[in-house]
Amino acid sequence: MQQSRREFAKKTAMITAGAAAIAGTSVLAATGESSYQDDSNNGVVKGSSRKKEILYKKTAAWEEFYKNAK
Repeated sequence: MQQSRREFAKKTAMITAGAAAIAGTSVLAATGESSYQDDSNNGVVKGSSRKKEILYKKTAAWEEFYKNAK
């Protein structure tokens, strides 16, 4: 009984992973966007969000880190 449950779980996981891979490939193909290396984009995909991306905010902790890192 226990062995059959394990086999079922393995098979289900394999089928689910395969379906997810196929779905991801088809969505990528449908949108036409990918991160392939090209002269025009350098492999970077640009999003369409209007939000400003903040990568660094000047704080006392960061100043201390950069001072010690030098």
